[in-house]
This record gives sequence, C-alpha cells and structure tokens, in this order.
Amino acid sequence: MLVRDAMSTVVLTIGPAHTLRQAARLMAARRVGAAVVLDGDAGGLGILTERDILNSVGTGQNPDLELAGTHTTTDVVFAAPSWTLEEAAEAMTHGGFRHLIVLDNDGPVGIVSVRDIIRCWTPARRHPATLAG
Repeated sequence: MLVRDAMSTVVLTIGPAHTLRQAARLMAARRVGAAVVLDGDAGGLGILTERDILNSVGTGQNPDLELAGTHTTTDVVFAAPSWTLEEAAEAMTHGGFRHLIVLDNDGPVGIVSVRDIIRCWTPARRHPATLAG
C-alpha cells in the first residue's frame, strides 16, 4: 500500500505568526494532529504538531503569546505519495516523529501519520461477538 492510499488530504496550513492557542483551536476543529507552517519570509515549510504545543504549555509558556514559528520543526522529512507505507514508517521510526508532510510537485498534498499507517495495517474490526470468543 502507498502513502497516497493512507494519507489525510485535510492539510491545515497556518503562518508562523499564529499563536499556539490559535493553532490548537484550528487543529482541534479539523481533528488533525499537525499543521503545515508556511513561512514565506524563511522560504519554506515546517510542521507544528500537537506534541509541540503540549511541550510548550507543559513548560509553563503562555499559548496566547507563544508563536507557531518559534515551535515549528523546519528540518522536515517529506514523503512522496508514491512511497510505500513501509518507507514512511521507516522514516518516522528513524526520525522519531509521528507525522510526514506529503509533497508532490505543487506542494503539500497530504499528511500521513502513524495512526494512518496502523489503520491500513490493522485488519478490519471484528464483530464484538467474535472477540469474546
């Protein structure tokens, strides 16, 4: 199975000047665990994850004052839609992260997460009666 088959095509994009609270609200509303941060001034893409927000709040930083750009990972590993899920999982394992931005020639087309990969690799849920067995 390929990344294009598993990825979410809901790509939340924000700017580096969004506060962490604004980013968290947008992520919650769209039910996603990561946002692509587009920074035209820095000339690239980054990623802000729910873990980045949690780490900031957990250290006592104010989510209304902290900016997404300060907490964005800019050294990003990107996936291609044609990667296998094994390649994506290997990149995540090697890098120690749970999301990959999926790029094609025109820019971000999706995000694939560990959850997406597990969903594809896990057999369809069995009927509860068969689990009791």
